[in-house]
Amino acid sequence: ISIRPLVARLRRELPFCGSKVAAGFPSPADDWMEESLDLNDRLIHNPAATFLVKVDGPSMIGAGIAPGDMLVVDKSEDAKHGDIVVAVVNGEFTLKRYINNNGVITLVAENTNYSPITFKDGDEMSIWGVVKPCIKDF
Repeated sequence: ISIRPLVARLRRELPFCGSKVAAGFPSPADDWMEESLDLNDRLIHNPAATFLVKVDGPSMIGAGIAPGDMLVVDKSEDAKHGDIVVAVVNGEFTLKRYINNNGVITLVAENTNYSPITFKDGDEMSIWGVVKPCIKDF
């Protein structure tokens, strides 16, 4: 995982077309835009605690997160059961689903080739941040 801080919050509004795009049969698009949209407002809720993380490895492909994807990670959020998190386990970053079963924490991959991470005495684990949007290239 490579981590990049969001250094400055630049406002750049993009035109937003209120019409939905059909993913099946084509439909005519509207010739006008309803409003503009700033992606910062849509993707970033706490700029001072938000980082971009580039995914390296296939452990979360079942969640739709592939190598090379860029994740928006908020360090100010507390992890909840089922969240996808960036965790530090014994000094190493990892991307997994956070499972809290009555206080027993497990980090689970979304790829059957990877075993869940369980913890025993002496293991160190901290949640570095909670994954918000995933930005994909096509």
